[in-house]
Amino acid sequence: MLEFSRTISTPIGEMIAVADGVALTYLDFVDDEIQSECSNHPLLLQLEQELNEYFSKRRQIFTVPLSPFGTPFQKGVWETLQKIPYATTLSYSQEAKLFGNPKATRAVANANSKNPISIIIPCHRVIASGGGIGGYSGGVWRKEFLLSLEREIFCGVF
Repeated sequence: MLEFSRTISTPIGEMIAVADGVALTYLDFVDDEIQSECSNHPLLLQLEQELNEYFSKRRQIFTVPLSPFGTPFQKGVWETLQKIPYATTLSYSQEAKLFGNPKATRAVANANSKNPISIIIPCHRVIASGGGIGGYSGGVWRKEFLLSLEREIFCGVF
């Protein structure tokens, strides 16, 4: 299957996006220089527009179709993450309960760490049980930025 990729600039760094022509399969931060095709595939252009609206506080919900690669368990956890409303945080144990397996806190946290589609699948909305920020594969400072952005007054209609 063909893959299309695009580097997208955000206020918190460059991101690489990959789509299979039908859905977004990957979105993550890149801290090193990369040489990447800069595809103008409509899905990637839609994603770039939606990310720009998100960072401009004009979008809470993303509509670009997703198809992350993972195990059935991981995909279930990632679907659960997408149920966490904008500007809301849950602890890892609360996420495990929402997922339907309250004893799977560690496994759920591990699946979060393997999330291949940052921001859109909002693992940044999951924090430590004691209220601490927890981890984030893109860097804790980015997680703090995203949580702060979502707490600010929303001014859009999306």
